[in-house]
Amino acid sequence: MLHYAVVFFVIALIAAVFGFTGIVAGAAEIAKILFFIFLVIFLVTLLFGVVRR
Repeated sequence: MLHYAVVFFVIALIAAVFGFTGIVAGAAEIAKILFFIFLVIFLVTLLFGVVRR
């Protein structure tokens, strides 16, 4: 999931260089959402790992 967030971030950067502001906003939002979903899943699995030990 973090991979997809990075991919959308790179797409947003490339679109920004070429001036496609609508695509930049959309790709940046998708990247932000995917990053936060990844972060939540990472923290949950980290907590489960600590609790299991």
